[in-house]
Amino acid sequence: MAYSHSRGAVTIVAVNSRARRARFIALTHDLYADRPEWVAPIRLERSLHLSEKHNPVFTHLTWQAWIAVQDGRDVGRITAQIDALRPPENNQRIGFFGMFETIDDPRASAALIATAQAWLDERDIDRVQGPFNLTINDECGLLIDGFDTPPMMMMPHGRDYYLAHLEAQGYTKAVDMLAYWLPLPFERPRVMQRLLARYAKRIHIRPIDRKHYADDLVVLRDIFNDAWANNWGFVPFTEAEFDDLGSTLKLLIDDELVQIAEVDGEPAAFIVALPNLNEAARDINGRLSPLAIAKLLWRLKVRFPKSIRVPLMGVRQRYQNSPMGAALAYGVIGAVEQALVARGVNASELSWILDDNQGMRDIIESIGGHVYKTYRMLEKRL
Repeated sequence: MAYSHSRGAVTIVAVNSRARRARFIALTHDLYADRPEWVAPIRLERSLHLSEKHNPVFTHLTWQAWIAVQDGRDVGRITAQIDALRPPENNQRIGFFGMFETIDDPRASAALIATAQAWLDERDIDRVQGPFNLTINDECGLLIDGFDTPPMMMMPHGRDYYLAHLEAQGYTKAVDMLAYWLPLPFERPRVMQRLLARYAKRIHIRPIDRKHYADDLVVLRDIFNDAWANNWGFVPFTEAEFDDLGSTLKLLIDDELVQIAEVDGEPAAFIVALPNLNEAARDINGRLSPLAIAKLLWRLKVRFPKSIRVPLMGVRQRYQNSPMGAALAYGVIGAVEQALVARGVNASELSWILDDNQGMRDIIESIGGHVYKTYRMLEKRL
């Protein structure tokens, strides 16, 4: 049964054992038990995500996690982390908080936040930003609207009181990130048709090549790290992280769901569309029993989900804010849309898009996409 209020004193305990890590992961199952839209994360995946042995992000990330305990129950959680790849901003060292979940009790929130801030302050961090679960290339952002819609795979959910709890502790908006909902198929606008015709002889679009998969992963990482380099909070994917991501993609998706655009033979843009694992996993409650695994495989590989998410897309900087750049974006979106419609997909989430990325927003809105969720990144000077 879900709970929202408690009365006792709050105790904060460090996550320093396998048992406490399991409690840290399991806490959300109680917290969201009364929310019909919520989808339980797969516990094994969350455990591997937090494993310094299995997650390559920990080669450059130091971190600590805590649980809030009240009246003998786990009522909240938080992490603090420092990423060696995150450069300073205005000569300020940046630290992160993340994986923030709590009951609706400001004392629990305050205790968790104070604990994470103290850990960062002890390590000479000047400014804290978040939530990052664990980096900007993972789940990130605090949901501030769209609470009645299910979370898409690899996107966070949240309770509607989280923002007030964080603002009460002095956190303010850093940037907003948008999730777009795009019904499929979409009608090609004239500007899309005109730009693709204009550059038809120069742009070639192809799916990822499984026979040369490792080489294409290098291409994707290179485009992404170039395309996103000037975005807020950017931290590049390392080779090990992208290889790990690529191993997951190879299991989940067909080649046609990754499209690469080349200009005069040189890779210039790409898009990745993922079948919505959350749609396929709604009824397994986060546990991978043999029957649950069989269900997931059938739903992902045979039936295929009706919804997908586009988590990765990029156009090289030298083409951004130009007609060629728009043509590249339209080209990869159109190519992957054809593959999705052929599989019976009727809806897609494109996320996330920075709220000031007007060029990409215009492209998505021109093909019928609309903002249906907003995620906020918060920050505070320590």
